[in-house]
Amino acid sequence: MPTVLMTAPYMIPFLDRFKATFDKYGIDLIVPDVQERMEEADLLRYAGQFDGAICGDDRYTARVLEACAPRLKVISKWGTGIDSIDSAAASRLNVKVGRTPNAFTTPVADTVLGYLLAFVRRQPWMDAAMKRGEWEKIPGKTLSECTLGVVGVGNIGKAVTRRARAFGMKVLGTDIIEIDHVFITETGIQMTSLAALLDESDFVSLNCDLNPTSHHLMNASTFALMKPNAILINTARGPIVDEPALVAALQSGQIAGAALDVFEFEPLPHDSPLLKMDNVLLAPHNANSSPAAWERVHWNTIRNLLDGLGIVE
Repeated sequence: MPTVLMTAPYMIPFLDRFKATFDKYGIDLIVPDVQERMEEADLLRYAGQFDGAICGDDRYTARVLEACAPRLKVISKWGTGIDSIDSAAASRLNVKVGRTPNAFTTPVADTVLGYLLAFVRRQPWMDAAMKRGEWEKIPGKTLSECTLGVVGVGNIGKAVTRRARAFGMKVLGTDIIEIDHVFITETGIQMTSLAALLDESDFVSLNCDLNPTSHHLMNASTFALMKPNAILINTARGPIVDEPALVAALQSGQIAGAALDVFEFEPLPHDSPLLKMDNVLLAPHNANSSPAAWERVHWNTIRNLLDGLGIVE
């Protein structure tokens, strides 16, 4: 009878719905109290006790994987990004890693468009002014007057590009892999270098994976390349941005603002200077919010788990 460590925060509240499936395959669950994620030390407490895992952004480091092997056969990640799992160590130890590619493309792309519209049409700021008793007509502009730079033209970057083009934006893109020429022709996106993109863009949307090439991609030197009226949007992963460098760029007026759904440390610490900045829009790692998308991911995560345990549905 296999035992599974269940630490995916989006699934734990609904475990009653999946109980029949786990019972059908004779799966025992260990369900710790998880707030945002399990750190290395948290996972090490359960080392050797489980055959499979359903996880969120838990820190499955090489140390954790080595402690859990050889019993651990599969880690089924709830969602798309697997940057918190040491994939090289998993491969070496014959631990399968499952995920749901393209899971949240639509809600994340819509979130980026929401931030673009909020900044050009100034709704959050006019709303706040009205509620302070002010009648202030804050100048806005249209998206068609702006250039968007998309860093990472994968599924989400492509979806963001299509939406931005529908609003008449000029779109620049950059990626470490070659982008399909059919998509380039279809959308008119102009592929260029990161430096050229930062130099020209009014908005910069980060839509790349977190990996060694993208860690702290946005830092003091790359912020220095951006226009003083530019806005940074990060709905990807927190560590793509060097957060102290971002705070410095915002405080000095080097860039004009930011919209952040993800952070280097989550939850965002209560003493973060970002919380007091009027030119920053913040969200609690929630760009994936879509019950319909979550439902698909729930069942695909279970399917990946069963496959990794060698249980045929």
